[in-house]
Amino acid sequence: MTLADTLLLIGVAGLLGLIARPDRRLYFLLGLSALAVFAFQPALPIRGLDFWLPTATLSVAVIGWALTAPRALRTWRNTWLAALILGTIVLALALTRYINLPSLLTASLPPQIELVVVSLLVISLLVFLLVRFTAPGKTLLSLASLVIIGIFLVLKTPALAIWAAAVLRGLNGQSTRTATAQDLSWLGFSYIAFRLLHTLRDRQTGRMPPVTLAEYVVYMLFFPALTAGPIDRIERFLTDLRRPLALTSEDWSEAGKRVVVGLFKKFVLADSLALIALNGTNALQVRTSGWTWVLLYAFAFQIYFDFSGYTDIAIGLGRLLGIRLPENFAAPYLKPNLTQFWNSWHMTLTQWFRSYFFNPLTRALRSAKRRLPTPVTILFAQISTMVLIGLWHGVAANFVLWGLWHGAGLFVNNRWSEFTRPRLGNLPRTWTKALEVGSTLLTFNYVALGWVFFALPDPATSWHVFLKLFGLA
Repeated sequence: MTLADTLLLIGVAGLLGLIARPDRRLYFLLGLSALAVFAFQPALPIRGLDFWLPTATLSVAVIGWALTAPRALRTWRNTWLAALILGTIVLALALTRYINLPSLLTASLPPQIELVVVSLLVISLLVFLLVRFTAPGKTLLSLASLVIIGIFLVLKTPALAIWAAAVLRGLNGQSTRTATAQDLSWLGFSYIAFRLLHTLRDRQTGRMPPVTLAEYVVYMLFFPALTAGPIDRIERFLTDLRRPLALTSEDWSEAGKRVVVGLFKKFVLADSLALIALNGTNALQVRTSGWTWVLLYAFAFQIYFDFSGYTDIAIGLGRLLGIRLPENFAAPYLKPNLTQFWNSWHMTLTQWFRSYFFNPLTRALRSAKRRLPTPVTILFAQISTMVLIGLWHGVAANFVLWGLWHGAGLFVNNRWSEFTRPRLGNLPRTWTKALEVGSTLLTFNYVALGWVFFALPDPATSWHVFLKLFGLA
C-alpha cells in the first residue's frame, strides 16, 4: 500500500472508532472491508480484472462461510443484511462506469453492468445451493481446500500465472504475447487463503465456532490486516468482534503509538534502506565483498522494518476498531538461536504452519508402524515445513533454497541444543552472557545469508553473491 492508502485507512479507522454505534459496528466493518478490497487492488493490464478479482475475493469469502456455517445459521433471517450490503457495494461500484468522474474506489473502469449482474446471480445461485442442499462433510471440505491450494499455485508459479494471464487476455480480445505473471496480482489472496484453510480444517475437526455471514466475511477481509496480516484465528477474532466497542484513553494512546511507529518503520526506515538493499540489479554491479555485505544487511533490516511497520499499523488500527490483532514480531534479530528467531518472526505464520502442518506431520510419523529415528523425523518435518513456507512466498527455486537453508539450520540448532543442554547448564554467568552474545550474532548472520535467496531472482545470481560475500568472486 502507498502512504496515501495507509493514511486513508488511519482516518477511516479513527472515524469509525469515534462514531460507530456498538450494535452496528459489525456492519460498518463489513462494508468498509468490502470497499477496501476494491480500493487497494492495484490496476492490472487485463481489462476488467482489477474489478473481477476483488469481486472474486468477496465471493470466495461468502462461499467459505456457506461451507463452514452450521445449518442453524444458514437462514435468510441471519444472512439477508450482510448479503444485501455486499451485493449493493459490488453493483454500486459497477455503476460508477457510467459516471463521468475519476475512479476513486476501483483501479480502472469497471466492466459492463450486465456482466456484473449475471455474475452476481451465478454466485448467489451457487451459495444458495450450498446452503440449501449440502451439509458439508470431509470430502467437500477437502475438495474446497484443494481448490484454494490450486488457485494459490497458479498465482505463485510464474509459468502457470503467465499461462492463466494469456488465457484471460485471449478471452478479453487482448494480445497474449505480452502476458506476465504480474497480470494476476490478486490483492491479499495469500492471507485470505490461510484464513480459508484454517476455517475449513477447523470445520472438519469440529473446532469451528458458529459464525454468521457478516462475522465470517469481516474476519476474512478485516481491512487493517488485509494486505500483510497478521493471520488471526477466527475464535480469537470473534471474541473481540462480539465485545461492545468502548474505547478508552489507553486504547487511543496505544493505537496512536503503534501507528506512528509503524509509519516511521515503513515509510522512513524501510523505504530509505530500499535504496541500497540487495536486489537482482545491484547484486551483479557491486564489486567488493564489503559493499556486498552492506547491501545484504540493508536488505535484512529493510524487510524487517517494512513488514513489522505494516504490522504495527494494522495492530494500531485494529485497536481503534476494538480488535486486538496478535503480535507478529518480537525483536527477532536479537534472538540467540534460529528456533527463537522463528518464534519471533512472522509469528502468526509460524504458528499456523505449526498447527496445521508441522504438528500433524510429526504425530503421523511418530505413530507409524515403522517409526523413524527421532532425529530423522525432526529433520524431515522441519525441512518440509520451511520449504512450504518458502513456496508460500513463490513457487521458485530460490524460495525452495531459502526453505532448505532455514530447515537445515533449525535441525542443526535442535541437535546442538540437545547436545549442549546438559553440558552448559552450570557455566558462570559471564560465560553464559558471552555465549549468548556470540550466538545472537551468529544467528543474525545466518538469517541474513538466507535473505540472499529471498532477495534475488535465481540460484545463479544467489551463488554469485555468496562467492562475492566471501571474496571468492
